[in-house]
Amino acid sequence: MTDAVFEYHEVTKHYFDHYAPGPGGLDWANQPDPFRRYVGAPLCLLERIPPAPVSGPAGAVQECDLRSVSQLLFDAFALSAWKQAGTSRWALRVNPSSGNLHPTEAYLIAGKIPGLSDGPAVYHYAPREHGLELRARFPGSLWDRMGEAWGGSGLLVGLSSVVWRETWKYGARAFRYCNHDVGHALAALTIAALGLGWRVRLCEAISSSDLYAILGLNRPLASEPEHPDCLVVITPPGERPADSEDWASVARLFEQLEWIGKPNRLSPQSVEWPQIKRVMAACRKPGIAPPVLQRAGCQQSEFVPLSGRTLRRKWIHQRRSAVAMDDQTHLPAVSFFQMLEALLPRHPPFDTWPWAPAVSLILFVHRVAALAPGLYGLIRHPDHETAWRSLWPSEWTWSRIEGTPRDVVLYRWIEADMRHAARTISCHQDIAGDGCFSLGMVTEFESVIEKHGGWFYPRLFWECGMIGQVLYLEAEQAGVRGTGIGCFFDDAVHEILGLKSRRFQSLYHFTVGGAMEDPRLTTWPPYPPLDNLESSRF
Repeated sequence: MTDAVFEYHEVTKHYFDHYAPGPGGLDWANQPDPFRRYVGAPLCLLERIPPAPVSGPAGAVQECDLRSVSQLLFDAFALSAWKQAGTSRWALRVNPSSGNLHPTEAYLIAGKIPGLSDGPAVYHYAPREHGLELRARFPGSLWDRMGEAWGGSGLLVGLSSVVWRETWKYGARAFRYCNHDVGHALAALTIAALGLGWRVRLCEAISSSDLYAILGLNRPLASEPEHPDCLVVITPPGERPADSEDWASVARLFEQLEWIGKPNRLSPQSVEWPQIKRVMAACRKPGIAPPVLQRAGCQQSEFVPLSGRTLRRKWIHQRRSAVAMDDQTHLPAVSFFQMLEALLPRHPPFDTWPWAPAVSLILFVHRVAALAPGLYGLIRHPDHETAWRSLWPSEWTWSRIEGTPRDVVLYRWIEADMRHAARTISCHQDIAGDGCFSLGMVTEFESVIEKHGGWFYPRLFWECGMIGQVLYLEAEQAGVRGTGIGCFFDDAVHEILGLKSRRFQSLYHFTVGGAMEDPRLTTWPPYPPLDNLESSRF
């Protein structure tokens, strides 16, 4: 199955003389609806809790009730604004997405929640309404059985992808972007949970087929199917049990549930891309995560004080993707170093990740105070430095940058104006050269996929998406803006690094700088008054 993964990765690379297979143009008559709803499923509206100072001791753990669940989903997946240009109107969300297409759907599985339901149930999150749709009820005995793996006091959140939403615009390369978005969503969920004093753990003992059943996605009701991505458990901070649940037997019981609602149709027609169909089959996950993948000696991160979490909630809801940079803003070195420090694996949301990091960064520094413009490297795992020193061009210097925070291993390789190079390799996009810096996320590739199987391929993109989400929020804190860049000339990046094999690959680019606002756009609040909407309790 790894051959199918490598074939997909090669065929979806962009080159100077041609791009990966795409639709050739946008079929506006088939543009997918960005909001999935389940027709016939009752909807419970959730509370919209704005960022505000909170009282209580630092690191206080919030009780799991309707209000805290409302805040969790509001901070992880809700709308952040509406934009309008002429007669066109579209929504932005707190979790970013390639092309603002939002393939990621979220599902909540929970026991009794006062004010929501008097028993265990599966819900679909509806971001346009900030509400939960009831999909299925199930007995308390089944919830108790599931809860044996983590003590019974947690919540489960499942993520899935409507791949058609991305292929409509991006064609065969869309599977990459869907998995970037899963990583963004995982990080958004982890940070939202941290704001409540909760922890997130990725459940990696579950198979793709079992997750299909548990989320109710294996029923042929939708014209645009959803692909199950991952399941996470959210618990109080002291509970970190092993992921030992027998998910296969649980899935068989979920298949017997009475599911409520039929998914709405998103497009009159959808187009199937054979490259994606093959790679999705190759990436189906088996039911057991090999123990060799477990992250040995993972350092526990400390909780951020409540004041810091309140500020983080503000950044979450003001986060935007810059569409253009001013080519003037200089970033203070202290802000730059803080961003890099936040990307270290010992910090949230990377403590969610059960494996050693596979991704380190190459940075095109343009305008960072006290740093010469040039090409730099941030090492997120010691093994990467050893490998890179043997692979990168021999004439490069490895000048260690002093004055960085603890454990930030930053090297300068080339001192030069890299703006043209950054623009060129990022599909000639000015935004990559006009910011304060841009970067490529370079991951261990061929060996980890051959060792662990095709199912690990999406997880490399997830890690990149998590890095991107942290950069978005850190940029907001620093008074600048960030933007993820999915379009780049893959092997042109590798050529700069002297790579002649698939040992390492660049999977995602990003840029940070002074954003330019488009005066033609009007911004509207994300939600109307609650009084205008109908709601129910289950």
